[in-house]
Amino acid sequence: MADLSDAKTALREYLRGTREDLIWKLDGLSEREVRLPRTATGNNLLGIIKHCLNVEAGYFGQTFGRQFPTPDELVPMEAYDEDPQADWYAYEDETKDGLIDLYRRVALFVDETIEQLPLDAPGRVPWWRPGAQDATLHRIIIHVTTDLARHAGHADILREQIDTTIGLRRENSVLPDGHDWPAYVAKLTKLADRFG
Repeated sequence: MADLSDAKTALREYLRGTREDLIWKLDGLSEREVRLPRTATGNNLLGIIKHCLNVEAGYFGQTFGRQFPTPDELVPMEAYDEDPQADWYAYEDETKDGLIDLYRRVALFVDETIEQLPLDAPGRVPWWRPGAQDATLHRIIIHVTTDLARHAGHADILREQIDTTIGLRRENSVLPDGHDWPAYVAKLTKLADRFG
């Protein structure tokens, strides 16, 4: 276990943990299941993974003057001019395993950035609005971890819709064992219906 009394180590570990919690939501699912849109705006599990890996590569790369070793595997900035959702779905030639592998390589790249720079290292986020583009490594770690946590929450809901796999972590769901979920849902529905 990492020494979480060190601020940089703690921030890195929370980022890593959030990333892993997100990736495990695809475990055991088919290529179709992870690609299928689950919301009115097309959210899908593999799209969330692709978006998050591109977010991390950009924030821990370009922001600090670093380039991911294989930039052709990432969604280029100009792709958003043609399709503003370019990083929210897997293209036909991309696969679940391939994008998870890419995300793991992005994670190593992110770890290198964090290890090489002090928390107060200055960076510049070119896609933020002018006048507000300056940030430190410390701020970027918090910003990206928060963003990933939000998307991990999205992934929780999408995965639950597929096969009722729920919980915080692979090894610890933090949910009560043996709970009667249909009865619980019926109880909440009855309460809601009183306001209908």
